[in-house]
Amino acid sequence: MAFNHLPAVMHDALGSLSVMPVTHSMPMARKHHPSGPPQTGGERPSPGTVLDRLAAGAGRAARITHTEHLPPRAGRHAVWPDRIRGEVINAIQRAGIDHPWTHQAQAAEHALDGESVVIATGTASGKSLAYLAPVLTALLDGSEAPNGRGTTALYLAPTKALAADQRRAVKALAAPLGNAVRPAVYDGDTPVEEREWVRQYANYVLTNPDMLHRGILPSHPRWASFLRSLRYVVIDECHTYRGVFGSHVAQVLRRLRRVCARYGANPVFLLASATAADPAQAAGRLTGLPVREVADDASPRGEVVFALWEPPLTELHGERGAPVRRTATAETADLLTDLTLQGVRTVAFVRSRRGAELISVIAQERLAEVDRSLARRVAAYRGGYLPEERRALENALHSGELLGLAATTALELGIDVSGLDAVVISGYPGTRASLWQQAGRAGRAGQGALAVLVARDDPLDTYLVHHPEALFRQPVESTVLDPDNPYVLAPHLCAAAAELPLTEDDLTLFGPAAPALLPQLESAGLLRRRTSGWYWTRRERAADLADIRGEGGRPVQIVEASTGRLLGTVDEAASHTAVHDGAVHLHQGRTYLVKQLDLAESVALVEEANPPYSTTARDTTAISVLETDTEIPWGTGRLCYGSVEVTNQVVSFLRRRLITGEVLGESKLDLPPRTLRTRAVWWTVTEDQLDAARVNPEQLGGALHAAEHASIGMLPLFATCDRRDIGGVSVPLHPDTLLPTVFVYDGHPGGAGFAERAFRTARAWLGATREAIASCECEAGCPSCIQSPKCGNGNDPLHKRGAVRLLSELLRAAPADPADPDTAEQDGPTDPGTAPPAGEADPAGTPIGADRPAP
Repeated sequence: MAFNHLPAVMHDALGSLSVMPVTHSMPMARKHHPSGPPQTGGERPSPGTVLDRLAAGAGRAARITHTEHLPPRAGRHAVWPDRIRGEVINAIQRAGIDHPWTHQAQAAEHALDGESVVIATGTASGKSLAYLAPVLTALLDGSEAPNGRGTTALYLAPTKALAADQRRAVKALAAPLGNAVRPAVYDGDTPVEEREWVRQYANYVLTNPDMLHRGILPSHPRWASFLRSLRYVVIDECHTYRGVFGSHVAQVLRRLRRVCARYGANPVFLLASATAADPAQAAGRLTGLPVREVADDASPRGEVVFALWEPPLTELHGERGAPVRRTATAETADLLTDLTLQGVRTVAFVRSRRGAELISVIAQERLAEVDRSLARRVAAYRGGYLPEERRALENALHSGELLGLAATTALELGIDVSGLDAVVISGYPGTRASLWQQAGRAGRAGQGALAVLVARDDPLDTYLVHHPEALFRQPVESTVLDPDNPYVLAPHLCAAAAELPLTEDDLTLFGPAAPALLPQLESAGLLRRRTSGWYWTRRERAADLADIRGEGGRPVQIVEASTGRLLGTVDEAASHTAVHDGAVHLHQGRTYLVKQLDLAESVALVEEANPPYSTTARDTTAISVLETDTEIPWGTGRLCYGSVEVTNQVVSFLRRRLITGEVLGESKLDLPPRTLRTRAVWWTVTEDQLDAARVNPEQLGGALHAAEHASIGMLPLFATCDRRDIGGVSVPLHPDTLLPTVFVYDGHPGGAGFAERAFRTARAWLGATREAIASCECEAGCPSCIQSPKCGNGNDPLHKRGAVRLLSELLRAAPADPADPDTAEQDGPTDPGTAPPAGEADPAGTPIGADRPAP
């Protein structure tokens, strides 16, 4: 049988990608500091003091594997360009900001010159003000036009919460300008009666790519006056637009540019990004335009203490008798509790919705044991909440009513939180850029900050806390997106044709792959060619063909069976693993059991319960090669990249004891299979290589499975992805290659660029994989090296030493990474002996290992 490890196709953030947090305040040289959270002793303790207190408990100090100290940095001032209106400068000064930082003035200068620009500086560096100064100036100029709306601006955010927060910030900043600036949010939560006012009178519209794609562009005639006057398009948190989601957004922006040109507008794009490699290149690929780059961060920074924290091993044993480490969830809940008791205002970033809920529940229970009133100072924040629940939590955090919050990326990109003292990161978030963004949420007014990364029992996390140089001595990653992906491009060509007939001249805008797709769309009956161009032929909305979040299907509603009350939603793509029959579902500190998942009606019926366990879905995966694009010899074996078809089915779920993670039992499920056509990298080994590696037939399945698990766990170090974005399968005899084969594939239709990056960095990537396995202290394999939480085969079979020998032999003949000579130096460890995760199959060629992309 095959080992399957699928990538995640849903994301946690109000329906958006699980990505990185950012600051949205406008810190400059403030005349006063915002008031801090309640403290136990008056003055805020230094981050080093806070860490010492956390480490004071029994056995706690040994859990800190490394402490990085980042010294404070002074800021560099400039003056605003003289084309910024005096009224705008006065408004900025009234907000407590005397002078801009150098990077803000530079970005504003480019914007005023009509050049698209990306400002890629750190968290809390004032990116918002860098684009708001020229935008407000333009709106003020436009307000003097005869119709009072001579200029408009469009703001795009990846989440609804971020757009709402930015509206509050803009409204406050522009208050001295009177009615000249009229900001308004236009998204799915905007009441119908307000929408016409927004279209006709707002001159600064804040929305998200989803609403632009489904609401604004298909109805562009109703937006004609706004689009005709569009001067600036602000794209906030543009680093979040990566992978398939980013590729879709890139095509939405091309459609926007095309419609604007119809109305005589040619807007300038102003992009704000977290620190990233090649931000101008990524921004240019996103917008399709040349983009200037401002990346020299001139803002001040307080001292940062960054601790790497590894939970201890317990006396428990897990699958196959492997030692069990204390969970990152339990450890994070302890730290959040302790920090709250110290009066340290903290956000704990958690990778999953369930994890955020569980951490908040544990912290509340432990705080209540000390003081019942303290339990109300901690809460959870995640995607899937109803809009009124999100707003209430945001207000409580703004007011200081909440001291601690366990949050997913729904908060990271959601709101500006000033005055945080500490950030706890429960599990490596997938990229160094994301890690630094999350850490940067603390210490925002120039004061010191503490950041703690708590390692999960996972190969990559274990590797990182013992190899701090991979975090602190490596540059952040490049943003990966592919607008030419035919699975992405085809539906947007249809949507564009529905908005305005497509012409030959338009094809250049949509990229080199567009001309070849049009005949296919014609033959499918989606487009029809006429003398003047291509026309949309269907009655249904063309925009509905493109699911830009990659979630697939309509959301599944989670309904309390006894009352009919809607608790929230989950993406259809995640429903098989998140709300299957018997699943434990957490919501606002309450625990529910799923009684029935009705896929036909998109409803999961739940009832409140208090089970002493959590649930984890398991699945099986098969894979077939559709086309090999490129291959290179690795000794007698081969490294390949191309198109594959993956078939996955959730077959059971595990019940695990809370806190310890001990497996209590497994229950079967009967859910339909899913099919995915995507891109993959795979490598084969020959009999000669197996003999040289001393891997006999009995060990082969376990060695391949272990290497597969570990390579999936390590890939986020080399590609801008999360382990949940990718999957894998290992087979002792694959019917397409006729050799033992390990596949790692993108968990998104058409691919997301991650497998291609793995192919390009294969030598460094598999070298790090080998080292991670070899250096783990366990005897025969554990979650820290070769066991995977997503394994559909119960982590059986696995062979740790066989995997190390097999990878060593494979790497012995490996050429330099293809077309990427600087990869090892730029993107990760260079030692060709590193590694983590795995799966298995019988000699007949059934996959024995598969690691699915996690929802």
